[in-house]
Amino acid sequence: MSSVVSNGKPAPEGDGAIEPGYTHSPPGFWILTLGCIGVVYGDIGTSPLYALREAILAAMHKDGAISEIMVYGVVSLILWTLILIVTLKYVLVLLNADNKGEGGTLSLMALAQRAMGTRLVLIPVLGMIGAALFYGDAIITPAISVLSAVEGLNIVTPAFEPYVLWITLGIIIGLFTVQQSGTARVANFFGPVMVAWFVLMGVLGLRHISDHPGIFAAFSPHFAVDFLAGHGRIGLVTLGAVFLAVTGAEALYADLGHFGKKPVQAAWLFLVMPSLMLNYLGQGAMLLHDPATIENPFFRMAPNWALAAIVVFATAATIIASQAVITGAYSLTRQAMQLGLLPRMEIRFTSEAHAGQVYMPQVNWLVLFGVVILVLLFRTSSALASAYGIAVTGTMVVTATMAILVIWKYWKWPLWAALALMLPLLTLDLIFLGANSLKIHDGGWVPLALGALLMVVMRTWRTGNRLVFEKTRKAEVPLMGLVESLARRPPGRVPGTAVFFTSDPDSAPTALLHSLKHFRVLHEQNLVLTVRTSDYPVVPDADKVKLTKLNDLFQSMIVTFGFMETPNVPKALALARRAGLKFDIMTTSFFLSRRTVKSSRHEGMPAWQDKLFIALSRNADDASNYFRLPTDRVVEVGTQINI
Repeated sequence: MSSVVSNGKPAPEGDGAIEPGYTHSPPGFWILTLGCIGVVYGDIGTSPLYALREAILAAMHKDGAISEIMVYGVVSLILWTLILIVTLKYVLVLLNADNKGEGGTLSLMALAQRAMGTRLVLIPVLGMIGAALFYGDAIITPAISVLSAVEGLNIVTPAFEPYVLWITLGIIIGLFTVQQSGTARVANFFGPVMVAWFVLMGVLGLRHISDHPGIFAAFSPHFAVDFLAGHGRIGLVTLGAVFLAVTGAEALYADLGHFGKKPVQAAWLFLVMPSLMLNYLGQGAMLLHDPATIENPFFRMAPNWALAAIVVFATAATIIASQAVITGAYSLTRQAMQLGLLPRMEIRFTSEAHAGQVYMPQVNWLVLFGVVILVLLFRTSSALASAYGIAVTGTMVVTATMAILVIWKYWKWPLWAALALMLPLLTLDLIFLGANSLKIHDGGWVPLALGALLMVVMRTWRTGNRLVFEKTRKAEVPLMGLVESLARRPPGRVPGTAVFFTSDPDSAPTALLHSLKHFRVLHEQNLVLTVRTSDYPVVPDADKVKLTKLNDLFQSMIVTFGFMETPNVPKALALARRAGLKFDIMTTSFFLSRRTVKSSRHEGMPAWQDKLFIALSRNADDASNYFRLPTDRVVEVGTQINI
């Protein structure tokens, strides 16, 4: 993050507190419910394409054939995973652990930091791990989802088999290419399409339950327990595959701020969960009736006359699922930038009506590159399935761990009560993580390697910025001392307003010192501006600006943005008019310090990490763009810092 930004204390909750993200009347409950079905449940809604197939294939490594005990056990495991992980943990517990209406790993991290009262090192580390693993999910989801849908063409006719890979790549490249034009119009269709998709899955399941009506007995958990107890290591491998049924559950929490708790809960309880359960029951019944359908049980449920249409429909559903994680990657990156975990990146707004609809070119093309590499490397959805679970289970372990701290300190529960609620769920997450770790050599190393790389980047950026701040602090002079000195012997004055950015409101900005040294003048009005990031997602306008008059020459202003907001300094200055600031953008100059960072042999980080930080700094987005400053009003002053 730029040296002009630092993480500040949370802004106080004023009387003007608002619900995050709303500047107008929120949409109705049913509109929000419809919208969340398209955005929140796209990922988990495409899991039936491959989850049960992969779990049965994993179980067959011991028995070599499909048995009744095997099918009942796997279906029971899937049903109870949906009940315990999604319904109990996320829908009933974590949706209540919101940060001023926002959810997700970094929102929970900020809430946990505030709840604990001290800046524990463990909490930001957990946040970085969760964020890093999410990017693994964002890369794997489009690859496995689109591949699994397009593979349905092989059932329509084997003639498509040589082209499945290239059709998949074409769809994926097209999806990422259209991101730059905005997805607002397409998003309007997401909800209705996914409602139809879930209804279709439920109908297909019902159609085949009659093949073996006894499949309903899989709701008894003893089938799941008996299967695991009787299959040893293969049972754990199967459990790792079963987890594919709940990939996307983290989106329930991450997208909380977009739709609110009640619409997300209603959509799950009354449409999504029943449809998924019916489909898995139908696949299980069909396998018991005809084990040969294990080749692709989802598409084998469809009647021949409708197969081609359902393949197209499934492809549309996987595109929607992919869109959801792409948008999630943008959102997570914005939060990470604001919280000081990643360097500034270019943000383009694709909608005049909705500030949350953005396009981030660097994130888009990096994710696309990763997706294409995965498709070419693994080539089939079955091969990719081994790489999928670790990223999601790792994120879930992080979420459950931080939730214990929030429930204990923020909800004010006794520690024993917080542990009684969350420890069994954390234990379940750890079991799934252990089961998925058995697949590391088969592809599970991919999200781990990606996560480790991103952890290094985040840690380097965070540490490097701290070193830059400390070095700068040593070289700066106290602001009040300079202000009093200039009041006694004022230099020449020029018309207009000068805004000097600084990361420390108690120290004189470097840009101010250099301006005095070279120009020997001051503007009529001089504003020392510090931009901070709160651990609240959105800071109300009434609490955003703090203006302090230092003397007749200088004023100090601290602007606090929420970590879900895009810093817009001109708008913040407009808000400061309420506090008496006389401000005209056409007569205002913004002075920024452009720091060139160089490596020092005997100080700071290891040499390789210094080089990484320097590379990140050079490729960071321009501060004037990041703060939405008018480019023709910006003056940059260069300095050099050794770390």
